[in-house]
Amino acid sequence: MNDLVAAFKKFSDDLLHEAQVSGEPLQACFFKFYSELAATNGDCLDLAYTPVRKEGAYGYQIDGYALDVDRGELYLAICDFRADDELQVLNQAQIDNLCNRVEKFLKIATSPEHVVRLDEAGPEFEAAYPIYSKYSLIKRIRIIIFSNARFVARKKNVESREYFGKTLIFNLLDFTRYTDILDSGSSPEPTEIDFSELHGSSLPCLRANTGSTNYASFLIVMPGDLLAKIYGLYGACLLEQNVRTFLQAKTKVNQGIITTIEKNPEMFFAYNNGLTATAGEVEIEEVQGGISLIRSVKNLQIVNGGQTTASILYAKDMKNSDLSQVFVQMKLSVLVPEKYEEVVPKISRFANTQNKVSDADFFSTHPFHIEIEKISRRISAPQKEGVFIATKWFYERARGQYKSQLSSVKGSDKKKFETQNPAEQVIVKTDLAKYVLTFDCLPHIVSQGAQKCFLKFADKVGEEWKEKPLAFNEGYFKEIVAMTIIFRWADQMVALSQWYKDDRGYKAQIVTYTIAWFVNYLKQVGRECIDLQHVWNKQDVDADLKRTLEKIALAVATKIKDAPANVKNIGEYCKQQACWAAVSGLQVVIPTSFKSSLIDVAEIRHQRKDNCEVKKIDSTIEFESKLIMLIPYTVDINEFANSMKLLSPKSNDALQKLSAANINLSMSEKNALKYLFDKMTELGYEFPL
Repeated sequence: MNDLVAAFKKFSDDLLHEAQVSGEPLQACFFKFYSELAATNGDCLDLAYTPVRKEGAYGYQIDGYALDVDRGELYLAICDFRADDELQVLNQAQIDNLCNRVEKFLKIATSPEHVVRLDEAGPEFEAAYPIYSKYSLIKRIRIIIFSNARFVARKKNVESREYFGKTLIFNLLDFTRYTDILDSGSSPEPTEIDFSELHGSSLPCLRANTGSTNYASFLIVMPGDLLAKIYGLYGACLLEQNVRTFLQAKTKVNQGIITTIEKNPEMFFAYNNGLTATAGEVEIEEVQGGISLIRSVKNLQIVNGGQTTASILYAKDMKNSDLSQVFVQMKLSVLVPEKYEEVVPKISRFANTQNKVSDADFFSTHPFHIEIEKISRRISAPQKEGVFIATKWFYERARGQYKSQLSSVKGSDKKKFETQNPAEQVIVKTDLAKYVLTFDCLPHIVSQGAQKCFLKFADKVGEEWKEKPLAFNEGYFKEIVAMTIIFRWADQMVALSQWYKDDRGYKAQIVTYTIAWFVNYLKQVGRECIDLQHVWNKQDVDADLKRTLEKIALAVATKIKDAPANVKNIGEYCKQQACWAAVSGLQVVIPTSFKSSLIDVAEIRHQRKDNCEVKKIDSTIEFESKLIMLIPYTVDINEFANSMKLLSPKSNDALQKLSAANINLSMSEKNALKYLFDKMTELGYEFPL
């Protein structure tokens, strides 16, 4: 309990700091914190912030929504924000009241008499109109409560009931669960699925004898109707994060799977590759004949087969398919907790090699993120004017890295770490995607939400890494930090502007469109661009550039809100190429004083070329140092490479030389070893460095 109280104090301080920096109300910052974590955890999609509140006997409330028409799912969020210094208690009656308020909003949102009376520029219309216009396509309504109080009773993560022919699912994210998810890092949060309760009986399984003490493995024949029921209840929380984000952002259902279910359901087991899943614990009932029964499973995660799972539910929802003859094979690996973060990404990578999930989709383990993380830990930023302490920009490639590293140091070392790595200089990978794509003039992609934005960024970086990995060097890192500084300043500038305070809404869209407009304007001129190196050196934005962005922001905000007459939802409009086409053509008279913040394009090309040459030299030195350190491990390396049939004559000769402590290798031999080591890493080999 003391830890929870301390966490609440830290959360309250962070919330207050966010409000001061962003200029947004505490309630908006609270929604931002909770909705981002919920989306990352799979509880919901990226939610649009639409604070709607009416008091009284017929009062209603929602604070955010998301609509996935393809899957027939509506997400409605309601905030129970308490501006108290002490951690409060949340009881069942209060939960019921919050859910009732959301249901009342749902009722009026489907009423044509009510919707036509709404102000089309207001948040209530923004949330209500999509529900009203697409209600017939909605099969499942997910209500999620965000609360900074703690629920004291034992409660399942999700519960459901029928609602006028649709399934209504309730999900609670109280402060206890919020901190649990944060503390879990990349591990799944504790959940328990009772097969006997959902299915009426336990599931037969075969235990595989793996000979390992780190995991147990089971083979299960999963009934299609049970799989649909579980996925319909828990949604994307069941999917391992890489697969989850890939499915949410990129893919729709697999038509081949749907066709099999409709025409040959009895052949589904034979035609489908099945599922690969992990769990933290299973409850087993032993029976005779070598068969076991799984009664319940904790922390279930589907690491391969997400598309199969989603398609089965789609067939049931949208096609009204009979799933009684549909069965799916599942390989379930039960892992000890300390091995989860190490093993699951490998299972996910290897299990998905047969599907169209690129290496870039394996986010935190992609070499790009590892390289940026290494650079961020190594180099210090220039000191700001009047500041005498050197700091670093901490790149967080996996959720919770900063908090984990902070908690691992104690006493004076903790204070030193916080001073050198201030919380306001943490860059999470989804934010990095937002900054880079904004400067790439893709504000309509950024406006689609963190998950879709990050997938686009992952594709972009994956291709660029293949073509020119040396481009991701210290110079590149300084540029992305400069983008971060500009973006965050612009975000604060918009929030504090009087014109925005007078007419709040669409801040995120205004910020990304403002910067993109200016970058695009400079591209049209073609001779100069923003001097990001100068921003890095100064760790701030020049006053002349600030004044320029302020003027652009007001013009962009006006243009976005003055949408075409046929546009009913400005937030959705901002996600479209048409919106960017309209904004990019905007004529804005801006002062010429900002030119002091620019640099010649040719000079930028020269700088980047020099940075690549330096990186090439550094990489050569690093690789030769790595070879020396690998000498004691050559036997193990050779065994793994042989078992995977990776050795070529050239790499075999080079490895034999290395085993004899001979590092005088030719360039072709070094290149052969580089290629070998890269392939071994892709296949899960962990070099002892």
